[in-house]
Amino acid sequence: MTVYPHDLNADLHAHSIYSDGTLTPEALVARACERGVELFALTDHDETSGIARARVAAAARDLRFVAGVEVSVSFAGATVHVVGLDVDPDELRLREGLAHTRSGRMRRAQEMEEGLAKAGIPDALEGALKYAGNLDLVSRTHFARYLVEVGACRDTADVFRRFLTEGKPGFVPHRWASLRDAVTWINHADGLAVIAHPSRYRFTANEEYALFNEFKSLGGAGVEVVTAAHGSAEIAKYAELAVELDLLASRGSDFHAPDESRTDLGRLPDLPGRLRPVWQALEHRVQRAS
Repeated sequence: MTVYPHDLNADLHAHSIYSDGTLTPEALVARACERGVELFALTDHDETSGIARARVAAAARDLRFVAGVEVSVSFAGATVHVVGLDVDPDELRLREGLAHTRSGRMRRAQEMEEGLAKAGIPDALEGALKYAGNLDLVSRTHFARYLVEVGACRDTADVFRRFLTEGKPGFVPHRWASLRDAVTWINHADGLAVIAHPSRYRFTANEEYALFNEFKSLGGAGVEVVTAAHGSAEIAKYAELAVELDLLASRGSDFHAPDESRTDLGRLPDLPGRLRPVWQALEHRVQRAS
């Protein structure tokens, strides 16, 4: 068995055209290899349809590959993301749960279009759908790309600030899966559940404590300590939390597109040395593609 070192260049959080990324699974795998990634996971939002293509591409390049998914969760009035690593994409409970989670996205998108029209931006849904490789997964990111295209905003970050966050004209909340649902689906699919980019949720200290403790009690396994949303202070904070709660530590760029993502594939700092990397728990599961 190959022993994965602590400083492995693992990138365990990335998106393809099957959710809100701009690259095909094959192009993602090629980019990961070009940037020195040694262990790669495809983790599309609420969708596993790209896994088969990514697995074949990884095998052709001799890249260790992890089948993943990022489940959308409603918690304390906010949307939280839970990554499932090394899931069985054919497991029935996972498939049915993800399908149910996806089913409300089009209704939400139609409400977002209405809000943007009132703000003077017509036909936003039609524009967003041009960017959605999977029509079941049209998202705020697809709307953001369209608003940049028509010159309403200078970049996607500007779109979110002005139109797509709470209190802005295009924001529509959505009721996602529960935290219990997400962890249960991932565990039933023989995966490891990991809280993604925790600093992004802007919870109070009490809300964050409740999130992590409920997650741990439900069988959650890890937390993303190193990710594009985390600077040195956030890395230190969530490293301490991982130690305190005995959680595995993950590392992932949350890559979506070459011209949008904060950090490219394979370009993250190493995990702090005292942590238990999640890939060490994957050693007996992940075989070198051949």
